[in-house]
Amino acid sequence: MKYLNRKTAARILIFLILVFSAAGTAGAFVCKYKEDYYKLYHVHYQQNPNDCLENIYWLEKAAKADFANPYYALAKIETEKQWEKYRYLFMMHVNLKLVEQHMRLGRIYDKKVAYFYDAPWKDEYLRNLNTAKTYYTACYSYWEEAKLWAEKANVSQFNFLFITDQQNWEDERERIVTGTLNYQKTLDREIARVQKVIDDLVAMESKNY
Repeated sequence: MKYLNRKTAARILIFLILVFSAAGTAGAFVCKYKEDYYKLYHVHYQQNPNDCLENIYWLEKAAKADFANPYYALAKIETEKQWEKYRYLFMMHVNLKLVEQHMRLGRIYDKKVAYFYDAPWKDEYLRNLNTAKTYYTACYSYWEEAKLWAEKANVSQFNFLFITDQQNWEDERERIVTGTLNYQKTLDREIARVQKVIDDLVAMESKNY
């Protein structure tokens, strides 16, 4: 993963070693399918960069893996049409979570306003702001993916068919197609604001207060 640092990579490697070393025991949990990786995603009350990076790692693995048999889906599946819509909603939801995690990372490094007394530390602030901008910018591709899958889950053949065990996914789909959830506007606004703060800091003279 592009933003995975050594510490986080080491933690994940140790975790995977423990998981696979236990594979021979009864009931061992081995990641193979999308649903397996998604279950490793978790949100802390207060997330530090490593927590976000770890979540992004699992979510990206979930996006790339194969689906488990419908019997092991994260919702009750009884028909092929339900199975098809479930897959679209799952991919939409995972990409939305990737947007959220990248935005959380961006906010960790973000600085809302450049004050006149920030001049002595402007180089450090600029590094952090450019990092925040990078994470915000990465969200665009995930948002486009989420919209694509939401559209697939919203076609006429799925009228009156709802995956009720994942009502929040259905709510996300509805909010995307109606425009009440629009990360494009949020990202445009945040990136424009970050760029203004960057410009303000660059224009500052180096002073000590």
